[in-house]
Amino acid sequence: MGFLSTRTVSKHFYRKANPTEHMAYELIISEKPKQAFKIAYALSDTKPQIKRMGSVSYYETTYHGKRIIVAAAVGHLFGLKETESKQWEYPVFDVKWTPIFDVNPKAKFAKGYFNVLAKLAGEATEFTVSCDYDVEGELIGYNVLRFICKAKDGGRMKFSTLTVPDLQEAYKNKSPSVNLHQALAGETRHILDWYYGVNVSRALTKAIRSSGTFKVLSSGRIQGPALKILVDREREILAFVTKPYWELKYSGNLKKGALSGQHVEGKFWEKKKAQTIFKKCNGKDGKVESCEDSDYSQFPPPPFDLTSLQIEAYRAFGINPQETLNNAQALYLGGYISYPRTSSQKLPYQLGFAKILKSLSGIEKYSELCSALLAKDKLRPRQGKGDDPAHPAIYPTGNIPKKLTKAPEQIYDLIVRRFLACFGDPAERLARKIIFKVEGEDFLSEGIVTVKPGWHVFYGPYLHLNEKELPKAKQGDQVKFKNLEMNEDTTQPPKRFSQASLVKELSNRNLGTKGTRAQIVDTLFKRGYLLGREIKPTELGMQVITVLEKQVPKIIDEELTRSFEEDMEKIREGTLKEETVVEKAKKILIQILGEFKKKEESIGEDLKTAHENTNEATSLGQCPACKKGNLIIKFSKQRKRFLACDRYPDCSTTFPIPQAGRVYKTEKPCKECNYPTVRVYSPEHKRTTTLCINQACTTNRSEKENQPCPKCKEGKLVVRTSRFGKFMACDKYPNCKHTEKLK
Repeated sequence: MGFLSTRTVSKHFYRKANPTEHMAYELIISEKPKQAFKIAYALSDTKPQIKRMGSVSYYETTYHGKRIIVAAAVGHLFGLKETESKQWEYPVFDVKWTPIFDVNPKAKFAKGYFNVLAKLAGEATEFTVSCDYDVEGELIGYNVLRFICKAKDGGRMKFSTLTVPDLQEAYKNKSPSVNLHQALAGETRHILDWYYGVNVSRALTKAIRSSGTFKVLSSGRIQGPALKILVDREREILAFVTKPYWELKYSGNLKKGALSGQHVEGKFWEKKKAQTIFKKCNGKDGKVESCEDSDYSQFPPPPFDLTSLQIEAYRAFGINPQETLNNAQALYLGGYISYPRTSSQKLPYQLGFAKILKSLSGIEKYSELCSALLAKDKLRPRQGKGDDPAHPAIYPTGNIPKKLTKAPEQIYDLIVRRFLACFGDPAERLARKIIFKVEGEDFLSEGIVTVKPGWHVFYGPYLHLNEKELPKAKQGDQVKFKNLEMNEDTTQPPKRFSQASLVKELSNRNLGTKGTRAQIVDTLFKRGYLLGREIKPTELGMQVITVLEKQVPKIIDEELTRSFEEDMEKIREGTLKEETVVEKAKKILIQILGEFKKKEESIGEDLKTAHENTNEATSLGQCPACKKGNLIIKFSKQRKRFLACDRYPDCSTTFPIPQAGRVYKTEKPCKECNYPTVRVYSPEHKRTTTLCINQACTTNRSEKENQPCPKCKEGKLVVRTSRFGKFMACDKYPNCKHTEKLK
């Protein structure tokens, strides 16, 4: 029943099953508290009773006369832990499933949910898993069944939305067993991630410590190859040699309008040749050689899968992929959209498109659009290539949100309009190509316009079109000279990845999963390996990859990583055993880490140099106290960030900085106090604020500071800083929430 299920489970308190007939009930296990609430209310003849154990709620209900209790996990209630701690030794492979609150100190809150499920399981006679139907959700439910409920199996509800009809249908048609292959694929992923993450991170950290430098370094099964992609792109950029070129752009007038075009040669690599043609054509009229029109249909886009949603949200709003996933997950838990962690771009006809559109028409801004679609003879959505055996593409359920904050509202609007657009008619567009001659030289003008908007009407604000209308022309029409430009430019290096384009690249290379790619990118930033909106590896990130390529290249071998992804998919399909893949990973890591140990000292020296260079490269300014060190961003145990001198413990200077947004250094010190200043960029609101780090500086104070709060009369006004900049607030917050603009 699983690779770890019988051998390596840590001991903990579990209630023994002691069912009695009068207390008999079915225990439904959900993945999250909000899911439990939705399921309980859907499976209720009247109204469920809300019960509590400590701070944790669960629900008791009767459905078709059957007693049911719905209780929630809170994500993973178990994590992998060393059977016997060996601190910084590697390689280690003896692991066990342990309650998550004994693995992660930040997960103490999970103990209450664990205890509730343990108590309820003791008196239940039947178990049903209702966690998200994917690899992670299957593992969460399976672990609760085998380790808390002490059950070999249980029923399985499968659903893609948290609406009442879908939940009732899922319960009615639940499977008699969990998807064991899917659960074991999830378990294998956790084991492999632990093996790689713990062993490689220990190896790197031990290496740099051998050089006398204290620095915790980390890597992972996907992190390494992902970082290498970015480093390879940065090397391309650094090695790129710009090359000058020249372009000729002619502007003139036809009888029916203006016309401009570029010389058909495009880029001239010899300046002399461009100058010769410029002199020949400058001031001269031209004649139309040909005018070709071509009509084509632009089909609607398919509905969103998670990756395409993340990419489009970044383009439209600048919301990074992890934030998009978080907002989509919240919309799903609210019952407003379907399950977002999907790779499908298909909408099955059983969803009831007309019913969803009728519900959405209750929102004023969608009313006319929905009516137009409902008037069609048939509702046929554009289907994409992506498929997912567990869930359809992302779609709105028809449940209308009461009130959403800015980012969730943006994501919801994007999903709704994409859903509407995929039912629209193709847009009819006209492309026109005009070639005209000037003194025997050919110039080309191309334009495109929309004749019938079709689905464009439904996608509205999120259309990304470059339209250029050209006048109608025929052969022999005269082009009156207006202007001729000879523009010089240079070739550009490849673009750096954004977070969205990197997620897409990882998807294209089959690295990671749809639900983890954004988190991998976020982790690389937190580890100090990446910087910037246009992602640039730090010196440390560059050097880590350089060292690993040179010394132990298999750690970052993309092909090896991809082969494991394919192996885990075979486990999910039932064609490969978990034990086979785990043993394969152990053998490979033993070989890799054996080579690493032989070169540990030389690797450590290389990493030490990179660490020292990184502190200087990522400095946000000179330390104003010791005048020797650099200020860098550090994190407290509570993950609160602050500025600190990199000469700690010799210099213990620190400064507070805003907790939200990305922080960048500026070249200019504060005009008032000469302390360093920083720029804080909010991607959500696309706003940048410059702040002086000196809290005592006059730029951080106000004439109204320390005056009585006009609202509560008890507190005093103080200057506070958020991602939006400085503002005045009462110092009695949260008892008094008065704020006002800073003059």
